[in-house]
Amino acid sequence: MNLEEKEISYTTTNSYATLNSLTSHTKNIWFVCHGMGYLSRYFLRYFSGLNANENYIIAPQAQSKYYIPPKFKHVGSSWLTKENTINETENVMRYFDAVFEAEHLPKDKNLIVLGYSQGVSVAMRYVAKRKLNCSQLVLHSGGIPKELTPEDFEFLNTKVTMIYGTEDEYLNNERISHETQRAKAMFGKNLNIIPFKGKHVVNVELINTLI
Repeated sequence: MNLEEKEISYTTTNSYATLNSLTSHTKNIWFVCHGMGYLSRYFLRYFSGLNANENYIIAPQAQSKYYIPPKFKHVGSSWLTKENTINETENVMRYFDAVFEAEHLPKDKNLIVLGYSQGVSVAMRYVAKRKLNCSQLVLHSGGIPKELTPEDFEFLNTKVTMIYGTEDEYLNNERISHETQRAKAMFGKNLNIIPFKGKHVVNVELINTLI
């Protein structure tokens, strides 16, 4: 048996969702990356409490979609897996490039990049790979990609907020210690760590206080 795995390149189409309108009154532009199992249009609901006149939110959509067990009725999505991660990451980065290009974002606004759960990995990789000078980087209940180093973020001199639930079912004390130490090594004095009493959920109350 002569099994061979090959690669091709092709053009694909993907959606993304936005909340509110980008106007002269907009102060903050949010680029928010959802966690595994979400669709971007539903993830935006967590940002509906922000002032609509001052906040414009962009939620990219993970390309890989699947039916969520156990009923396999609702559709969720995933950014990356351990399969072919390097190429898949590049696909996500080029997709993010296309979203930014399509939006024609003005330079005089605060750009806030937020990742939640699995979305932390793609958000951090994008900031690092594209040297994206955002006004704030928010890491909510997700892990820092193993390949990233403090040198990847030397260019970034901005506020970084790390949020996690103390009762998060995907965390234990060892993991919390490991992730916080890595974050401190990467961002130093710019890092603000905010634990909250709760599980692996989007903390809307904290999000509303970030600006």
